[in-house]
Amino acid sequence: MNLVLVLLQMGLLIGCGALWRRVRPGGLDADSLRQALTALVYHLLLPAMVLSVLGRTPLGMESLRIALFGIGSVLFGLILTPLLCHSRRLSPARRGAALLAVAFGNVTFLGLPLLAQTFGDWTQAIVLQLDFFASSPLLYTLGTLAARRYGHEATGSGRRERINPPLLSALMAVLLNSLGLSLPDWLQHSLELLAQAVVPLMLLSLGLGLRWQFDGDHYWRTAVAVLAGRLLIVPMGSVGLGLALGFSGDTLTALILESAMPCMAMGIVFCDRYRLDTAFYAMVTTLSTALALLTLPLWHYLSP
Repeated sequence: MNLVLVLLQMGLLIGCGALWRRVRPGGLDADSLRQALTALVYHLLLPAMVLSVLGRTPLGMESLRIALFGIGSVLFGLILTPLLCHSRRLSPARRGAALLAVAFGNVTFLGLPLLAQTFGDWTQAIVLQLDFFASSPLLYTLGTLAARRYGHEATGSGRRERINPPLLSALMAVLLNSLGLSLPDWLQHSLELLAQAVVPLMLLSLGLGLRWQFDGDHYWRTAVAVLAGRLLIVPMGSVGLGLALGFSGDTLTALILESAMPCMAMGIVFCDRYRLDTAFYAMVTTLSTALALLTLPLWHYLSP
């Protein structure tokens, strides 16, 4: 399907979530609804999709190359951020937020529906491997270390947040693959049924989380630098990385589009937890999501 048409369809669902924030049907608060939908996807629906897809995906050298691509893209973003955001006027909290914004893209919440609708369901395995073999492990290690360096952990942060159900499902899928086991048909069909709800709920949740009120001075030069890094410079470097790893055709294009995704939605949770600049992160997340409607078709056209 044409990428622009896919983005328009996805934009409609994201727009429904953004409209809900303003209209509040039934008096339901957008943030409360977003938290409920995110919890449902994160703890039940996405783990079901991960186990369903990765449990039947052969894991070998291709998986290793995909993981190396994801790791390289994130590390490039981590190295790039201090070069882009070198102003001494920036507070540590804003530096930490900028680091997360540039290094970690919205691989799953936006990348999964976009690639699946554009190229087909075969890209689901690519997205999930990028996320759970590269992005998520780095987020919960290097990302956490960076957040603690530039901020401090909020009092009362629950330990339950450290349990990652989708990552546990990915590990279970790897174990099943290594043992040569497959899920019973009835369980596989049940997981696939749950997985069908992931994409629309992800997009609605993304729209519910967008914030269009930018109060106060948010250092627009830093915001422009972050947006350029996330949407233009990181995917530019990923083109060379993908070619070096031997990718080509639609697979290479899909990987480049993943590297060009807007800021990670989960970053707002990290900013809240580690007392980083949540307002700045929310601003660049909203702007990067809107601008991605222009930059993603550009990368799709420019991909080798």
